[in-house]
Amino acid sequence: MALLKTTRLISSVGSHSSALGVLPIRASSWWSDVQMGPPDPILGVTEAFKKDSNPKKMNLGVGAYRDDNGKPYVLSCVRKAEALIMGKGLDKEYLPIGGLGDFSKACAVLALGPKNEVLQSGRSITVQTISGTGSLRIGGNFLSRFHTAARDIYLPKPSWGNHTPIFRDAGLELKAYRYYDPNTCGFDFKGALDDISKIPEKSMILLHACAHNPTGVDPRPEQWKELSAVIKKRNLLVFFDMAYQGFASGDIDRDAWAVRHFIEEGHNIVLSQSFAKNMGLYGERVGGFTVVCKDAEEAKRVESQLKILIRPIYSNPPMNGARIASTILTTPDLYAEWLQEVHTMANRIIKMREMLVANLKKNGSSHNWQHVIDQIGMFCFTGLKPEQVARLSNEFSIYMTKDGRISMAGVSSGNVGYLAEGIHAVTK
Repeated sequence: MALLKTTRLISSVGSHSSALGVLPIRASSWWSDVQMGPPDPILGVTEAFKKDSNPKKMNLGVGAYRDDNGKPYVLSCVRKAEALIMGKGLDKEYLPIGGLGDFSKACAVLALGPKNEVLQSGRSITVQTISGTGSLRIGGNFLSRFHTAARDIYLPKPSWGNHTPIFRDAGLELKAYRYYDPNTCGFDFKGALDDISKIPEKSMILLHACAHNPTGVDPRPEQWKELSAVIKKRNLLVFFDMAYQGFASGDIDRDAWAVRHFIEEGHNIVLSQSFAKNMGLYGERVGGFTVVCKDAEEAKRVESQLKILIRPIYSNPPMNGARIASTILTTPDLYAEWLQEVHTMANRIIKMREMLVANLKKNGSSHNWQHVIDQIGMFCFTGLKPEQVARLSNEFSIYMTKDGRISMAGVSSGNVGYLAEGIHAVTK
């Protein structure tokens, strides 16, 4: 009865206040100084694509593999690995801070090769991370805390858009070296060498191991050798980002060649890996971070500090994706099937590049499009200008980022002709 009277009283006061024009008292905002942030350029492309009703519309912005029907693709070896894991009735306990041990070992073997001296001597440490982004951030935090000789990290110009906020927010100072030549749509080898030769000693330099994002432009082996020599002479700490091993060329050893060569040449590198693209484990967030050290004792000290860094950020990494990747990498039949599937995915991308150029020629384009074929991996820097990109979206419903970068995974045998038609129309 007392509760009923209280409820009526509150109701009566509220109604009376409203009738008198007295508004309820509210706390002042804590966030009035928070400004609206700029939209993500990739998500903006996707939003525009979704609103378009043109049945021929194309989304060439998102970096996720699609099959030739434009559908998301789950690898057969992944399905089989999931079935094996389910059949074991495994628990859901926390992983260690450094992640699933079997995965970390297999991750390092995949990157460095099973006979690598670094692994045999135990002078490296690999921890499981939250995909490539998490790996880069853990690496950035580690360098910020322990690479006290220099705060500067040099990124290729351009680089993956997320590299800048990752390393900036980790407390590092961002610098750049020349990489992409817009005149040739290729590698500015001379410019890169010239800039790198002037980087202050003991600074950090980021290198894309293969399938440079966003340009798709990679150095040739002989160019990698010269880069290694100059970087060694300048005594720079090398941070490799390898997000596309196997997915770039279809050959895991070819795609890891630069990483292994630098180690052979005496560089004690740090390395980020991702299994989003090459295993299609986008939402599982599977990655690894490796530090190559002077000896096994140093590796143990580094491991202890990596765990101290990880603990207050996310305590330990997720389990399911690591189990899937580990099962594939350590089960001979599934490993062989994965090699074939990742080769098939890479070849489809390569074929789409060739078909796009062939269709541009068929449409009568007089431009040299060889760079589309020469570039590698998921992304292609077309050389299109912002106004041409705008025309493609407005007139043809073909969506891409303003810099003319397209995701070749969004191109299929069914729409490559339409894409070529649009590109030819805005470039002739």
